[in-house]
Amino acid sequence: MSAPLSLPSTRVDIGVCTFRRPELEQTLRSLAGLALPDGVSVRVIVADNDASPSARPLVDGLRPSLPFDLLYVHCPVANISIARNACLQNSDGDFLAFIDDDEEASTEWLLLLLMIAEATGADAVLGPVRARYGVDAPDWMRRGDFHSTSPVWVGGEIRTGYTCNVLLRRASPAVAGRRFNLALGKSGGEDTDFFTHMHRAGGKIAFAANAVVEEPVPPGRARLSWLARRRFRMGQTHGRLLAENAPFTKRPAQLAMAAAKAGFCIVASLGCIPFAIRRNRYGLRAVMHLGVVSGLVGVREIRQYGQLGATAP
Repeated sequence: MSAPLSLPSTRVDIGVCTFRRPELEQTLRSLAGLALPDGVSVRVIVADNDASPSARPLVDGLRPSLPFDLLYVHCPVANISIARNACLQNSDGDFLAFIDDDEEASTEWLLLLLMIAEATGADAVLGPVRARYGVDAPDWMRRGDFHSTSPVWVGGEIRTGYTCNVLLRRASPAVAGRRFNLALGKSGGEDTDFFTHMHRAGGKIAFAANAVVEEPVPPGRARLSWLARRRFRMGQTHGRLLAENAPFTKRPAQLAMAAAKAGFCIVASLGCIPFAIRRNRYGLRAVMHLGVVSGLVGVREIRQYGQLGATAP
């Protein structure tokens, strides 16, 4: 595909938050191969969230071989929101994209995000994350593709998003000055919180279906327990946001609905015991709805970031 889009004197910053991941090298090398529209230049911001500047030698060693400006920022607290906010703070481009430090961008990733941004006028454009499974992943996980990420539509629109593949229009009133919640920087869910509030402020979120990035699934994530922990935390975040946006008098109805959904999914999972994909899909949805109940009653999100020896989300 050629690059028919022309955006004279347009700069895109690409934020990559990292924490002790050697895969960062492959991420940066994939960005070096991006096809860019006429008039578009790129700068990459690497926000290192380690206590020591552990990613600096890798970044400095790659500088001579990369075709873009590279800004290294040390954010010495294991809190992903601090790293994401460092990217926002240091960005002065027209757009800011985010990609994870273990992902690889397809050649036309940024081009396709920009095309949708220009065609729709959206304040944020999401792309899909395609999981790449190893031989250690269970057959049901590969066939059911439990790790790939795409947005969810509600009432014909996208109401929240994620930072593993997104383009932000920095001048948008719904984006400018917005920051990620520091209180969620060790649990995760800070991206859901960010995009939910952006949408509530009038921000429009679009989807570029072909703007693909790929993400490997390491052995530590190729487990049902990892998926369950992540789904529960996602439910907690959703429940907290539901409670935040509705009067307290609606809380009993919200709790009853979430509990009913969890109960239905548990029964459905038990009814699908011989069928691993359906059984685990219903089981994980049950865990997510139980997380919603937890969030609605005010239980804080479980900690996932910044723990030594833990598998990063």
